Order: sequence, then structure tokens, then C-alpha cells
Amino acid sequence: MSIVITGATGQLGRLVVADLLAAGVAPDAVTAIARSAEKAAGLGVHVHVGDYDQPETLEGAFAAGDRVLLISGPEVGKRVPQHTAVIDAAKAAGVAQLAYTGVFGGPKADFTLVAEHRATEDLVLASGLPFTFLRNNWYTEGYTAGLADTVARGAVTNSVPPQARIATATRADYAAAAAVVLRTEGHLGAAYELSGDTAWTFGEFAAEIARQSGRPVAHNSVSPEENKKILVSAGLPPAFADVLVGVNAAIGRGLLAGTPGDLSRLIGRPTTPIADSIAAALAG
Repeated sequence: MSIVITGATGQLGRLVVADLLAAGVAPDAVTAIARSAEKAAGLGVHVHVGDYDQPETLEGAFAAGDRVLLISGPEVGKRVPQHTAVIDAAKAAGVAQLAYTGVFGGPKADFTLVAEHRATEDLVLASGLPFTFLRNNWYTEGYTAGLADTVARGAVTNSVPPQARIATATRADYAAAAAVVLRTEGHLGAAYELSGDTAWTFGEFAAEIARQSGRPVAHNSVSPEENKKILVSAGLPPAFADVLVGVNAAIGRGLLAGTPGDLSRLIGRPTTPIADSIAAALAG
């Protein structure tokens, strides 16, 4: 039996592999699936070269009794066929667990970005495989990346209403939860709603950046139309800008504000406070 991580050379996958090894899982009991053997060379575990877009490359990646983490593909619009390839290969092999990284709220979430994740969960359920759903809220790093530019501009600008809250957690928090689910018992059939312990507003986020940087920073809430123009002018494709604006609308409806505590219970510690992530980003 192996623990198999798909997308293992990505930012989340690397952390999951590292957490498994740090917890005492033997390197020869972990398999990393990656498109490039070279990129996976430093992981210190067995590597299977495989590509979501080439189902034939997944043959032999899984074996009966394996525990598999399907990390969702990064390309919006391509995820369903990519994930189908992994699910089909895992079912053919008779794996003992298929854990999937979806989106907070699962079937209750109604914004565009969730559609592919909902479809994937349906495919997993239809496969009959023993499953664990890891429904991740937004990554804190999505907001702390490029804080130097934020400080220089003096504003966090988006179309999120001032009063709306979001309960993010760090990539390391989510990776730790995935590692726990893969290496311990009692998680089959579970759907974990994973979020930070504290939901914050973007006004609070901006105020904390200002406090730590010593420079004035405010939250600038604009219309969805203006937000899309800003994102497109920054180089994002219009279709993806629409997706992000839709996420902001979901935040405004309170869909990403929940703090059920599943994440901190799984990892056995509080989730990383937003102030700590801001400090790390500013220091970096």
C-alpha cells in the first residue's frame, strides 16, 4: 500500500509530501505523480511520471489498497476530464481511499468556480470508491502575494463589500490536513469543510497591513464591473476575471465566511492567523 499524491510538484503537493515524511511515513511508501521526473527529483519519494491530460500515463500509478490524494488541476475549464482520468485509473486499480481537494461549501456553493469541483465530487461518488472530500476555503497566500505593491498603492482593491468576511487559511494548513487524512484512520465518507479559525474583512486586512508596514493602506470596494476592468488591465483573461469577480460576489453573500473548525481539529492546532501571514509576506 502506498500513499499517492497527484500534482505532487505543485505548491500544495510538495507540502503534503513533506508533511507525510515529517510524520514518519516511510519514503518508499509515498508515490508522487508528476509530469516531470526532474521537477519531482527532490521530493525524496517514489515518482510516477503521469499527466492529467494523458490518461494512458496514469496506468500503473495506483495499486489495490492505495490511498490517493487527487489535487485539483489548476486550469479552469479542463478539470473535469483531467479529474475523470485520475478517478477512472484509481477505480480500475481498486484503491482504498480517494481524497479530493474541492471548494468550501461543496454542493451548497453556487459560484462559477465551484461547478467543476461539484462535478468532480459527483464523479467520485458515482465511482463507488471510498472517498474523503477536503473542501478548502481560499488560500491566504492568494491575498498576501505582492503585499509590497499593495503597500505602495495604499489600497486593497476588489469588489468585496466592506462588511463581508472570509475565513482563509494558509497552504501549509490545508496541506497538513490532507496529510492527516491520508495517514490516519477514520476519514472515509467524510466531507470536511476546511477554513481558517477567524473570518476577517478586507478592511481589517488592510488595517493590519498598514499597522505592520507603517504605511496607510485602505480597502477600496469597487463595483464588479470596475473590478473586472482592473483585473483585465493587470493581464488576466476576461473569462478568468469574471470567475474572480464571481468569487468576490460569493464572499459578499457570506459563502466563504464559515468557521466550522474542521481544519484546526484535523491538524491539531489553530490555523495560521492572518496577521502572521501578513508578517511573513512583508518580510519576504
